[in-house]
Amino acid sequence: MNLPNRLTIARLILVPIFVALMSIDNTIALFLAYLVFVTASITDYFDGSIARSRNLITSFGKLMDPLADKILMASAFIMVMTIPELRIPPWTLVAIFAREFLVTGARSLAAADGVVIAANWWGKMKTIFQITYICAFLLFYIAARYLIEHSYDWAEPCMYYIGIGSQGAIILVALYTAASGIQFAAANWSTLRLGASA
Repeated sequence: MNLPNRLTIARLILVPIFVALMSIDNTIALFLAYLVFVTASITDYFDGSIARSRNLITSFGKLMDPLADKILMASAFIMVMTIPELRIPPWTLVAIFAREFLVTGARSLAAADGVVIAANWWGKMKTIFQITYICAFLLFYIAARYLIEHSYDWAEPCMYYIGIGSQGAIILVALYTAASGIQFAAANWSTLRLGASA
């Protein structure tokens, strides 16, 4: 098994570790979960980059790399939604997951006809925005929680504003994610032959 595929498998292994640590109501465990997520996100970048630069693209990688990405991000969004202070509206996750399911289904439909639909700029930016949201606001929450536990008077107002910022940011991420899904459908409408009669 080549290096990119090992990195993909490592990312899949890191997901249950991340979920387990996020399930522990302890600031240190949450920080460790944050480090695990960052590590998994880094493997997401390097496995694709290495595979392309060294011509190590395999059928396994084509299947498992995007699957590992979606499992990681779905797990991250579900776990951060359990943090009330981050004020994540449930509909934002519905919008994000719906886009991912629809695009994955469309790609599978195209692949059945021998057509490969590559990720475009919209999709790449969507991934960057989602990872940035998780990394930023999970870290902000952990830092504020640590300060509250150590009785800093200004930490409570800080947590309030982190929640407001998180709510605004996740709404923007969800709207952009939905927009990227619409752009994907528009750009690939003829390829998918969605308008063709049965």
